[in-house]
Amino acid sequence: MNVKLKRTLGNLFYHIFVAAFAFLMVYPVLWMIFGSFKTSTQILNESHRLLPTELKWDNYISGWKGFGGITFATFFKNSIFVTTIATLGVTISSAMVAYGFSRIRFKGRNIAFACMMVTLMLPGQILLIPQYIVFQKLQWINTYKPLIVPSFFGSAFFIFMIMQFIQGLPKELDEAAIIDGCTRYSIFTRIVLPLIGPAIVTTVIINFYWKWDDFMGPLLYLSRPQKYTVSLAIKAFADATATTDYGAMFAMSTLSLLPVFFIFLFFNRYLIEGVSTTGIKG
Repeated sequence: MNVKLKRTLGNLFYHIFVAAFAFLMVYPVLWMIFGSFKTSTQILNESHRLLPTELKWDNYISGWKGFGGITFATFFKNSIFVTTIATLGVTISSAMVAYGFSRIRFKGRNIAFACMMVTLMLPGQILLIPQYIVFQKLQWINTYKPLIVPSFFGSAFFIFMIMQFIQGLPKELDEAAIIDGCTRYSIFTRIVLPLIGPAIVTTVIINFYWKWDDFMGPLLYLSRPQKYTVSLAIKAFADATATTDYGAMFAMSTLSLLPVFFIFLFFNRYLIEGVSTTGIKG
């Protein structure tokens, strides 16, 4: 067997393996999408079958009607509001804190940075009860404040990520700006912020994913159905005291994937650049 044939067979087996592994990874999503066109009986009794015997579009109509007189338009509006404001807050605050840690030398900087990094090691479950008590004392329960306000104080993960970008920028840019009379605020907004665009976009995309898919937060702090987010509303379809309409549940779950899918589709290039870039692009 010559070298060319070996290389061809090797490439063939490699692509077959990658395609099979990719199909295995996306199979649950495909099963959910095709399940949105099935009846509840078919979903439960024919779970081994991927393709539906017939397309049942009524699942999207009945699912969109929601429950309790509240349509899924309300739930989508709630999720978009919470996700957008929280993402905006965490992006702005994380970028400002990252700039402070990277460029400004102040007393206690190392201690503050170490404390911030320690928070990355704390499991989120440890904070649930203390946070709930604090928000209850503030009378923020059953409002969006517990889901939004903490985002305006930055995120240790995003702060550390943005710091890596800022530290890759030449400090001579700051020094030249100071000579020209720029303040710290001007340096951050006019010089640093445009140069760390890929990191900002990466922060927006990742936090949007996390916030849109968040289930525990709305479950803890929201009790009125009118304020439910999409993730919590989909769970409400599963009624232990009655028959669950799995077809409608899968239909709304499929629709809930569209925002994150389009975000990834339109900003995929910036996400890849944000992960791989750590300096100035020429």
